Amino acid sequence: MNALAATSRNFRNAARLLGLDAKIEKSLLIPFREIKVECTIPKDDGTLVSYVGFRVQHDNARGPMKGGIRYHPEVDPDEVNALAQLMTWKTAVADIPYGGAKGGIGCTPRELSKSELERLTRVFTQKIHDLIGIHTDVPAPDMGTNAQTMAWILDEYSKFHGHSPAVVTGKPIDLGGSLGREAATGRGVVFGTEALLAEHGKSVKGLTFVIQGFGNVGSWAARLLHERGGKVIAVSDITGAVTNPNGLDIPALVKHKEETGSLLNFSGGDMMDPNELLVQECDVLIPSALGGVLNRDNASSVRAKFIVEAANHPTDPEADEILSKKGVIILPDIYANAGGVTVSYFEWVQNIQGFMWEEEKVNNELQRYMTRAFHNIKNMCKTHDCNLRMGAFTLGVNRVARATLLRGWEA
Repeated sequence: MNALAATSRNFRNAARLLGLDAKIEKSLLIPFREIKVECTIPKDDGTLVSYVGFRVQHDNARGPMKGGIRYHPEVDPDEVNALAQLMTWKTAVADIPYGGAKGGIGCTPRELSKSELERLTRVFTQKIHDLIGIHTDVPAPDMGTNAQTMAWILDEYSKFHGHSPAVVTGKPIDLGGSLGREAATGRGVVFGTEALLAEHGKSVKGLTFVIQGFGNVGSWAARLLHERGGKVIAVSDITGAVTNPNGLDIPALVKHKEETGSLLNFSGGDMMDPNELLVQECDVLIPSALGGVLNRDNASSVRAKFIVEAANHPTDPEADEILSKKGVIILPDIYANAGGVTVSYFEWVQNIQGFMWEEEKVNNELQRYMTRAFHNIKNMCKTHDCNLRMGAFTLGVNRVARATLLRGWEA
């Protein structure tokens, strides 16, 4: 089941639990605006080439729309739509005053030079500049884009609207980016994990963790769990998987990966089959790479007690049912990886105030937001007698529905 089908299914289940009437349910699913633009640029060799850019603005009942821009060959409207909708519920779960959006350009960034990427980004910005804005729609980086991409968007947008650092988040620090943004998603995953474990009378110290994915999110989560006395016993990425039953030395592993670009040949652990990683015995499994990795084929073999979804949509609905029956507790992606968008919100707030925070304040506020959101989800679970995923969806959908009704848009 793809991300769009799964998101829509979760939404419909939440709407049923909340007893939403059919009219509001339908209006919440329909995007506010879908934008499609042609971006034609000269390549370095002088030939002209054209790319299609999208921006789906899903809902703005609770505030400006927010979501990433991805550069990827498979950017299709359906997927962008699903991700925009997911951002609407995610920002509502985290209780930050945003709606959802998502965008992208169908291109292969690896095959473009830096100057071609810059031209493409600037042309895309020229085409959508009057449809985004500080109080309208605030883009951020996603797959295939980064802080440099945001810097180009900021510069191009500012040519039309004057200096506007708050129009994008995930910027370089020198242009108004926030301290702590780099580690935010991984740190949020850890704060969420701590809140979940505390609910069960446990703490990170002494528990065993398995992490799939050692990119930005996975490596930061590993580092922070290691600092808190957690034993990270296995880690994998595209290059391979490494395990040590006594706990990996994470700072050494991070250094090894930075130096060699790979997890292979790390002296502090043994190589293992990456496919075995998800069914390794552990207390907490953290999939932080791709979607759909837990499915009906491997779910019954999973031996973790808790699963924390740092990736988007790592557990497909069939696996969800199998794992629930086994008593595995899943902390859903819509909450678990909301640390990134929460610190994006802090960046936007700092830019609007023109007053930047210390990193310590960023991290403390993130912990407050993540902990509060967890308790709000638990309350929804009690009210509707449901699991954490439905608790999060009912929380998010209910907030958006209430805002919509209060604004009188249902007429």
